[in-house]
Amino acid sequence: MATRFDLSRLPIPLRWLLLIALSALVGQTLDALHMPAGQFIGPMVVAIVLAILGISLRLPRLWFKLGQGAVGMLISQTLSIAVLTTIVGHWPLMVAATALTLAFSYLVGVVSVRYGGMPGTTAAWGTTPGAAAAMVAMAEENDADPRIVAAMQYVRVICVVLIGALVGHVFSTGEGSAVKESVYGFELFPVAASLAVLVVGSLIGQRLLPAGALLGPVLLATPLHLLGLVEINLPAPLLAIAYAAIGCYVGLRFDRPTVRYVMRSLPWMVFASLLLIALCAFSAWLVLHFIATDYLSLYLATSPGGLDSMTIIAIDTQADVGLVAALQVMRLFAVILIGRWMASSIARFAIDER
Repeated sequence: MATRFDLSRLPIPLRWLLLIALSALVGQTLDALHMPAGQFIGPMVVAIVLAILGISLRLPRLWFKLGQGAVGMLISQTLSIAVLTTIVGHWPLMVAATALTLAFSYLVGVVSVRYGGMPGTTAAWGTTPGAAAAMVAMAEENDADPRIVAAMQYVRVICVVLIGALVGHVFSTGEGSAVKESVYGFELFPVAASLAVLVVGSLIGQRLLPAGALLGPVLLATPLHLLGLVEINLPAPLLAIAYAAIGCYVGLRFDRPTVRYVMRSLPWMVFASLLLIALCAFSAWLVLHFIATDYLSLYLATSPGGLDSMTIIAIDTQADVGLVAALQVMRLFAVILIGRWMASSIARFAIDER
C-alpha cells in the first residue's frame, strides 16, 4: 500500500529527474568539499534513500558497465612501466596479501554461519570479497539465495566505501589525484580515441572475463597507452557521469522488498562487514613492513570492496592506483577460481556444527 512518501506515485520522467538532480547536487557538493570519491558516494547514498522511499527505478546495466569501463581507463593510465616493474618485483607479497584476505573472508563466513543464522553457501558468497555483481551471479548459479547475497555484498560495499573515504581523507597527501587532474580537459582526437577503446574494451571484456566491463578496457588500453598509441583523455563531466552511474546502480538495488527481507539480519551483516574490513586493515599493516609504499595504498588494495569503488577512492586520494588495482584484480581472479570451493566448504562446516 502506498504511503505518504511513496515516490512510485510520481510520473516516471519526474522520478528520473529527481534522481539525476539530487545525485548531481550531492555528488558535486561532496566533490567541492574534497570528499574522496564524492561523485560516487553522493549518487549512491541518494539512490539508496530514494529506493527505500519507493522510487522504483533501475539504471540500465549498460550504463553501469560503461561506468566501470571509464574507471578501467583511469587504471590503464596509472600502469606505467615503473608501476608494472614494482608489481612484478613484489608478486610474492601480493600473493600473500591476497591469500590473507581470502582467509579472513573465509573466517567471517564461518562466523556468519555459526552465529548469524545464515545458510552456509549464502553466507560464503555474501562475505567473499570480489566484484559484487559477479558474486551475486555466481551465488545464483550455485543455489545460494541471491537476494541475501546481494544485500550482504552491497551492505559491505557501502561500509567499505564510506570507511575508505574517511581513511582516504585522513591519510591523503593532497586534494586530488594526478591522474584525475591529467584527464580533465577536452581534446577531440584523444577523447574520441579513449571513448572508442572504452566501449570496445567493455563490450569484449564482459563476454570473456569476470568483471570484464572494467578489466577489458584495462587490458586493451594499457598496451596502447604504454606504446604511446592512445593518449587517455576523459573529460570531467564524463567521469562524473561514470561515477554516478556506478553509485546509482548500486544504490537502486536497495528496494523496499529487499530491505524488508534482510532487515532482521542487517545488524549482523554490518557487523560481519566491519569485522572483515578491520581484518583486512590489519593485513595491510602487516604487508606495510615488507613493501616500500604508504598505508593508504595498501589499505585500499586489501580492502574488501569492489575494484571500481576502491580505484575511484585511490584516484581521488593520490594513493598508488597501480598497486590498488593490481591487488584487487588478483583477488578477483582468485575468488573466481576458488569461490565455489569456499562456499561448499563453509556449507559443510555449517552442517557439521549445527
